[in-house]
Amino acid sequence: MSDARKEDALVVEGLSVRYFTQKGEVKAVDNVSFTAGLSDYLGIVGESGSGKSTLGYALLNLVPPPGKIVSGKVIIRGKNILKLQEEELRKARGSLVAMVFQDPFTTLDPVRTIGDQIKEVMTEHGISEEEAKERIPSLLESVGLPARLAKSYPHQLSGGQRQRVSIAMAIALRPAVLVADEPTTALDVVVQRQIMDLIESVRKMGTTVILITHDIALAAQRVERIAVMYAGKIVEYGSKDVVLRNPAHPYTRALLNSVPGLRVSKWPEPIPGFPPNLINPPPGCRFHPRCRHAMDVCKKEEPPVVEVGPNHYAACWLLSRR
Repeated sequence: MSDARKEDALVVEGLSVRYFTQKGEVKAVDNVSFTAGLSDYLGIVGESGSGKSTLGYALLNLVPPPGKIVSGKVIIRGKNILKLQEEELRKARGSLVAMVFQDPFTTLDPVRTIGDQIKEVMTEHGISEEEAKERIPSLLESVGLPARLAKSYPHQLSGGQRQRVSIAMAIALRPAVLVADEPTTALDVVVQRQIMDLIESVRKMGTTVILITHDIALAAQRVERIAVMYAGKIVEYGSKDVVLRNPAHPYTRALLNSVPGLRVSKWPEPIPGFPPNLINPPPGCRFHPRCRHAMDVCKKEEPPVVEVGPNHYAACWLLSRR
């Protein structure tokens, strides 16, 4: 589901990720394609276990063992991240693409000051130590933190402050693409809004933002385009307004119907059943065991991707038989 253009900051083509476990091969991301333009704001939404975070890690070629990227391309500013040598890849992380993780406390070093950790991000990419030290105060202030916190340790900060530090580290080198993986997890609603406002300000500075979230209501408030992910595949992709107003895939409609307030004058409706086991996913359309519209063909053959409108795509047999 991609419509590549020269001005795209990110082009993903045929990306597949597998986890090789003792129980079998987990098909976490399966032949995913999409694009994101310059300063774009793309939300990747879906239930837990749909492959969203794995996709985010793959955009940095950072899939942890026993995971492995088995095919595809991730092209950022003309460079295929998946083909870079280790030294080139290390330089690309931070300058071309950066990530804000779910839990900043697990990604920050507990025995080093905030200032030291931000400084390392810059010095590892060729910035002198003196220049890096000079930039730390303004960088902290840009994410709403006082410069004095550079001398603090992670445990001395609140959850919201730690997440702001993570964002400061991620944008220190002004990357082309910022991947934000559930960046408001475990934060109260006031701090959640502050963090999302901060990410929006980063996008306005020219960075393409990929927001990964299970909360389609949050995506509805913030992003410009939405990719709906189910069982390792993107099942629908398009502008936020089109996807929310006229969802084409039954799973997208089910997601929207499950959230209070997103579908006018309707009570929330839980999605029946459970996401499939990705070691042995269902044949055909992976959503068919939970879909009230499933036909015989859905159980046997994978649906083709159909363009249902301008830059609006979905993979469903109902669409291809209109």
